[in-house]
Amino acid sequence: MEELIELTRFVKEEAHRLGFTLVGITTPDPPSHFDVYQLWLERGNHGSMNYLSSGRALHRRADPRTILPECQSILVCGTMYLPMDSSASTPTSPVQISSYALGEDYHTVLKERLESLIHIIENRLNKPVKHRIYTDTGPLLERELAQRAGLGWIGKNTCLIHPQLGSYLLLAEVLLNIPLQPDPYFPFDRCGTCTRCIDACPTGCILPDRTLDARRCISYLTIEEKQSIDYDLRGAIGNWLFGCDICQQVCPWNQRFAKPTEDPAFQPRPFLKRPAVADFLLLKPETWRKPLRGSPLERPRRKGLVRNAIIVAGNARDRSAILILAELLQSDPEPIIRAHAAWALGQIPGREAQSSLQAAADDETDPIVQGEINRALIT
Repeated sequence: MEELIELTRFVKEEAHRLGFTLVGITTPDPPSHFDVYQLWLERGNHGSMNYLSSGRALHRRADPRTILPECQSILVCGTMYLPMDSSASTPTSPVQISSYALGEDYHTVLKERLESLIHIIENRLNKPVKHRIYTDTGPLLERELAQRAGLGWIGKNTCLIHPQLGSYLLLAEVLLNIPLQPDPYFPFDRCGTCTRCIDACPTGCILPDRTLDARRCISYLTIEEKQSIDYDLRGAIGNWLFGCDICQQVCPWNQRFAKPTEDPAFQPRPFLKRPAVADFLLLKPETWRKPLRGSPLERPRRKGLVRNAIIVAGNARDRSAILILAELLQSDPEPIIRAHAAWALGQIPGREAQSSLQAAADDETDPIVQGEINRALIT
């Protein structure tokens, strides 16, 4: 027992040394919320993320031991990510980007740190340790694991909330074939009667069972949605180019306790410190990755980023963007970009925007883009 306690203490200390703010341990028991997850899928609330509903994914999520049969312990780690300069995530910024995405891609950062931790554990034990590392992309219900490991509770906004740190936390897990002493489950729900996150959500995507309808979530729409964004949801996106922090920004636990981190990995890269709409409207097919390599903003690719920037420009009724939008409508190779450019021009009052739409109407051959042009001209 003393060896177990000492090894557990050692692992936690090393994880903290590597930059993890929170470290907890739980057992590899099947998740108690799996039925909620299945119902969420059955209702189609996962949108087009069909990989979540595959038979293999469901089988693995139902029991961590299907991932690593030898698993005896699950290490759950949390890292604060709110940067020192989060001006690009505030409502006054012309373009808002979710705070977690301003620095380096956390999937890479956290995985590298956990791989270092595994090497340290193996050196301590003088033997290989079977393990699996995940940073929200794996087949785990990670927020339940975090609550079981004592790190906080699952809030009404679906985020894990820590009572002294709030919810600006990135989670990562390691399945281990060694025994560690589990932490007590976090037993409290401290959201109480508060509904600020639900009330503040522009699209009403937060559901009563502490899940959300991804099809209406701004984060999903600007990151995971690969096609056109629903016409009726474009206005609600406001100036969010990538992701959304609204349900966290209004949370009393964040307003009271959330603090920025000094971790260099999560500080804004130069391109994202003071972003402008034009910076993203002008991304070119051959060079768009250069300022974003290694950033979470690579995920939507150029098509998604330019589409999102077009929506931001349209919502801002940005007359200075008319020439760029007109060029995108006339000559961009992506029909989705041309379609959204037509919509944005239709949101901007004045003869110049209407003339750009009329000029494109004669040459456009894609029926979806034609439909957007006609609708914009009518409105």
